[in-house]
Amino acid sequence: MRRAGEVRGIAQSVAVVQCPDETHPDIGTSVIDDSLATVGRVVDVFGPVERPYLAVSPVDSVHPPALVGQPLYYR
Repeated sequence: MRRAGEVRGIAQSVAVVQCPDETHPDIGTSVIDDSLATVGRVVDVFGPVERPYLAVSPVDSVHPPALVGQPLYYR
């Protein structure tokens, strides 16, 4: 399990995650939380190469504002 980053905010129902370094999951990768529950799927990668941002489309059971400040992971 690798750290995807921390959720910095929500924009148009999509969680914006800042990666801790230049490594990041590919588009389409499932993202999980601390309890290993699937939170969503990466739909875009953008921003600076050194610490890119991920746009994560949450699954229906997740309330996006509750994710702000939470670390997310991927396999």
